[in-house]
Amino acid sequence: MRRSDREIRDIAEIINIIETCDVCRLALLDGHVPYIVPLNFGYEFTDNTLILYFHSANEGKKLDLIAKNPLACFEMDCSHKLIEAEEACGYTMEYESVIGRGRVSICSEKSEKIRALGLLMKQYAPGKAFHFPDHALEAVTVFKLVVSELSGKRLKRC
Repeated sequence: MRRSDREIRDIAEIINIIETCDVCRLALLDGHVPYIVPLNFGYEFTDNTLILYFHSANEGKKLDLIAKNPLACFEMDCSHKLIEAEEACGYTMEYESVIGRGRVSICSEKSEKIRALGLLMKQYAPGKAFHFPDHALEAVTVFKLVVSELSGKRLKRC
């Protein structure tokens, strides 16, 4: 990372940023062209591995691209605040961000889909319990990104 003064190395701080974010941008390859899509997400961090979970319709461009190439990148950011200055070049933005890469796979087992959807709901409705009936499970595809590289970055002014 070029700006090591902004790098976050503590995984607990990175997880805190992930918990604060409400959108994860997933980047896939469409041939030689990047394709990026904002998604709702859930996550778990176990055995020093971050896994991000997503859901979608049972067909569409994302799933077609994942089938062709499961390698992906992601980005999420939060805590935005514009910092004004006297001159245009002095303006900057406070932020916190997490980026990474890994491999996407489809969650095909019913129990894994239920668990993943529960983690998605936990991100947006913490403390609430949900039931996922069979017809709802059949109407969605759940997929996960097992993260192999991860970094966090922050700019905060006092």
